[in-house]
Amino acid sequence: MEQKKYYITTPIYYPSGNWHIGHCYTTVICDALARFHKMLGEDVFFLTGTDEHGQKIEKEAAKRGVTPLQFIDPLVAQLKDMWKLLDISYDRFIRTTDEDHVQCVQKIYQKLYESGDIYKAEYAGWYCTPCESMWTEAQLKGGKCPDCGREVKLQKEESYFFRLSKYAPKILKLYEENPEFLQPKSRVNEMVNNFLKAGLQDLCVSRTTVKWGVPLPFDRNHYAYVWIDALSNYISALGYLSEDDSLFRKYWAADLHLVGKEIVRFHAIIWPAILMALGVPVPKQVYGHGWLLIGGEKLSKSKSDAVKTELADPYELVKRYGADAVRYFLLREIPFGSDGEYTNEKLLARINSDLANDLGNLVSRTTAMIGQYFGGALPARGKEEGTDGELIATANGLFARVRSAMDRLNAPEALSEIFAVVSRANKYIDETTPWILAKDEGKRARLGGVLYNLAETVRICAVMLKPFLTQAPAQILRSLSYDENAGLESAVFGGLQAGAKIEKLPPIFPRIDIKKELKEVEQLVLSLKKAQKQEGEKEQKIAQISIEDFAKTQLQIGEIIACERVAKSEKLLHETVKVGGEIRSVVSGIAKYYTPEEMVGKKVVLVTNLKPVKLCGVLSEGMILCAENADGTLSLLSPERDTESGAKVR
Repeated sequence: MEQKKYYITTPIYYPSGNWHIGHCYTTVICDALARFHKMLGEDVFFLTGTDEHGQKIEKEAAKRGVTPLQFIDPLVAQLKDMWKLLDISYDRFIRTTDEDHVQCVQKIYQKLYESGDIYKAEYAGWYCTPCESMWTEAQLKGGKCPDCGREVKLQKEESYFFRLSKYAPKILKLYEENPEFLQPKSRVNEMVNNFLKAGLQDLCVSRTTVKWGVPLPFDRNHYAYVWIDALSNYISALGYLSEDDSLFRKYWAADLHLVGKEIVRFHAIIWPAILMALGVPVPKQVYGHGWLLIGGEKLSKSKSDAVKTELADPYELVKRYGADAVRYFLLREIPFGSDGEYTNEKLLARINSDLANDLGNLVSRTTAMIGQYFGGALPARGKEEGTDGELIATANGLFARVRSAMDRLNAPEALSEIFAVVSRANKYIDETTPWILAKDEGKRARLGGVLYNLAETVRICAVMLKPFLTQAPAQILRSLSYDENAGLESAVFGGLQAGAKIEKLPPIFPRIDIKKELKEVEQLVLSLKKAQKQEGEKEQKIAQISIEDFAKTQLQIGEIIACERVAKSEKLLHETVKVGGEIRSVVSGIAKYYTPEEMVGKKVVLVTNLKPVKLCGVLSEGMILCAENADGTLSLLSPERDTESGAKVR
């Protein structure tokens, strides 16, 4: 039988750099789902990434005096570090600046243009820069963006439009014939009542005023609308319209696009319409989950500040409590599909009650008693007595209950089922009183049976926890001398062998003094905010130098007499520059803007008193100066009239 396949995606993230726990919510859920399906033996492809084009990034980069890519690269690295910190097991991290994605987007536009689904007209509408969204007058709320409540600007420009209105009947039919396509049901009502019944307007899908994006193949003055660019990542990542589309043929259509409710419109109306126009199957399901609130407010990707004194920084949270604790809170605390709230106190309460008191206590007591009463060797399974059958049946049925919950994407329910078994096992200890059985040599077989039942229940719970927690379950299974890579099918009573070495585990989730911790966290948050404020003020200050400082820089005119590409780099050129009677070797990061042939013969402004360095193994004895345009392109600085090489620039 062919292996079942499962393709799951998160939305791609705008690389703001102001990462908070709200950014982690969707991705942690997707990771748990991906791990769960992998443990079922399915062939899983899990996609996430970054949305790197558009007006916001163009403006932020210009404000900082860097190219958009220079602005984005470190922020993307930060996001990848955060996913590593939380043990996110994605199969591809796509960037919309990836060359294969750019080419795919251009081919999509070309295909839609040739089919007549894209046409040129004038755009006039209201644009929200933070949301990268265009709105009609009727869609505004109080004259502001209906999503984020910020100011919008009236924009008029020549644009290309996608015939979205043409696909409204087909999308309504999609909802009617495939009730599972959009979940939860409340999202269907919202899309139908707020958008489809009101009548879909054709969608503006190009800009001329924003240059940081994908240029359209049939009109290079126009750039792709950022949302079409972003949505296309779900198929570009699989090689759609490329020479090798094997992944696309293997995994599409996506089993699940998991998104926040604020972007359901793009995924449940615009995206299926584009796919219909391309003749590509629509995703099997789009699920719009609720928001993670903090201090009663949504943790927005556009807002940099974490509210009040809540420690919403995932780096700090993992540092203090571990990745498992953060993952568990996100997966257990928020009712799936609805809004949930993060507070420091709620996080700490979950850690103490579920992880420390219930799970940690059960594991610690069970392994300690096997060590104390049987020298660390697992006793044999005994004859069932008393409440043994109830515990065994509860543990044996856990896989089916968890699978049912996960089939409905309900991770909180799945974890609730697992911890119900943990609680039942703790109660079983109180019912069977192993410490009393140990005092009677005649009841040693019964004691062994009780401890075997407990060890088996711990093993089954640890196996079932593996998709959700990435560290503690493996630690527990190793302590039971059981394969930590075991699949979910092993969650059946009787897997442990008598005589197996059982290692006593210390508390895997130490109990926290909540009152003391809350005080420490409050001080930490205040200090982090103070540092953030100081950094912001520092960035706003423009450094001033004296004429003496400027005089230290030696600028001269150089003539490029030879130029070649640097073998180990796509960005660097190696120029041989004549400066008066001296010949210099210079390396410049301008290969994207100039060919070696163009460079030969040019006279340029050169910084000649820089300390020599080696770049990709090539000596550089100076720096050629360029002007950077708002769109990030570079232009060489050259003398206005013919000037001899070696002339000083004053």
